[in-house]
Amino acid sequence: MTQRISKSKRFYMMNPIVQFFKFIWLSIKIMLVVAGGHGGTRKVNN
Repeated sequence: MTQRISKSKRFYMMNPIVQFFKFIWLSIKIMLVVAGGHGGTRKVNN
């Protein structure tokens, strides 16, 4: 288990892009939920 934890920690430490992608994914989910609640999902332009 300790090796697994260290491996996962190393993976996240060496790959901050994964955490960044997770943050972006969460923000996109929230934006989609808010836009869906307002009924203006197609009005949002990236």
